[in-house]
Amino acid sequence: MAEDAVKSAKRALEILELFSRHRRPLALKEVLEELGYPTSSGSALMKSLVALGYLDYDRERRTYFPTMRIAALGAWVPTALFGDGPLLPALEDLHRRLDETVVLAVQSDLHAQYVHLIHSADALQFRAPPGTRRPLARSGLGLVLLSGKTDAEIERLRRRINASGDGATQTREELMARVNEVRARGYAFSRNSISPGLGIIGAALPKGPFGRMFAVGVAGRVERLEAKKDIIVEELQAMILRLEHA
Repeated sequence: MAEDAVKSAKRALEILELFSRHRRPLALKEVLEELGYPTSSGSALMKSLVALGYLDYDRERRTYFPTMRIAALGAWVPTALFGDGPLLPALEDLHRRLDETVVLAVQSDLHAQYVHLIHSADALQFRAPPGTRRPLARSGLGLVLLSGKTDAEIERLRRRINASGDGATQTREELMARVNEVRARGYAFSRNSISPGLGIIGAALPKGPFGRMFAVGVAGRVERLEAKKDIIVEELQAMILRLEHA
């Protein structure tokens, strides 16, 4: 019973994410085919979402579409995460100046999670949806987030990460060498660590609402980042300075 409930919750969220990707009304057949759900359970779940007020059903066209209840459900989150201050405009400005993908991340347990992205127009550039998670101890923005913690906090996280079996284990010396490099430079430059050919240059931001630490990164193809590294680092540092004095 518990497993069925978890599966239904997962599928309900997958359906809502599907609408977010397509941004148009979808027929039941489209939903079932793309997500690979059985007809009986998939149809029942769509009807449940209609009954709960999260989807609207157009009987004439036989299509579904999210209601404003979905929009209202998360409308408060950006303000809670980012506040009413200059952070989001600063990210937009950074994107305009560099013409690269800009990523904002926070710690989510043993991962760095992307909470806001502004994608480059380059079709071959870095592409990831909000909610994407990267290993805390093996990604550029993860190392940035770790660099703001005490050595004791990092060691506790390292032990948990190694015990989780999520990737290769690291010794204390290996991880601290990488973290201390970020601390000394003031930024991280990760190349090919998650996706071949892609990288990210990131730095820590002033703490946000609820004392949360944010990391901002400029992501793209490694050769582009290497060619623009000095400019990217300069722009990151200037943005951080402006936010500190905002």
